[in-house]
Amino acid sequence: MVQNARSRSALTLYTSADDIHCHRTRLVLAAKGVAYDRIILKADQPTPDLLELNPYGTLPTLVDRDLTLYDPAVVVEYLDERYPHPPLMPIDPLSRARLRLATWRIENDWLPEIDTIGEGGKAADGARKRLREHLLASVPLFRASRFFLNPEMSLIDCLVAPVVWRLPHLGVDLGKDGKPIVDYGERLFHSQGFARSLTPEERDMRPDFNFVPG
Repeated sequence: MVQNARSRSALTLYTSADDIHCHRTRLVLAAKGVAYDRIILKADQPTPDLLELNPYGTLPTLVDRDLTLYDPAVVVEYLDERYPHPPLMPIDPLSRARLRLATWRIENDWLPEIDTIGEGGKAADGARKRLREHLLASVPLFRASRFFLNPEMSLIDCLVAPVVWRLPHLGVDLGKDGKPIVDYGERLFHSQGFARSLTPEERDMRPDFNFVPG
């Protein structure tokens, strides 16, 4: 069965239904307009196929013929280089470094709070407060450009947009001070490909959201 996965003519993405890093990868693929096979698994229940491809059993895992990748940052940068249009990384080294550093901070500051919220219990309220503070501290970055850190959509938007999409589901209300973040989200959610990146479970996080047809 591993051989079957490796021999597919299209990319194969092993993904969960609602993980942010998986959504991030699906959004990159959607932005690129790349056809791929989507295999949805439970994050805590890796299949034998997945474990043979990826000894850690983590999601997302990307299979491109004889190549298997499973670190989210490696996966999305590979996709950007493998399918260069539209480009999702800045050209100059300074902007690329800024983007990578901002991504690292989001992964280390925002995402652990989202994990804590998902676990529920008393710790979730504190995590909501800290996540809200992290986001509001970033408002100047949301104001500075049409997209996050850049005038054009980039790889970091493929991480930030899934976070912003989940805020109502997580019980995080940014209030009026967070309007630049809400406006940013609206632009991304109506961008080409965002709707295609969503699983049914992720759509249910905002059941009343109306996507622009097209």
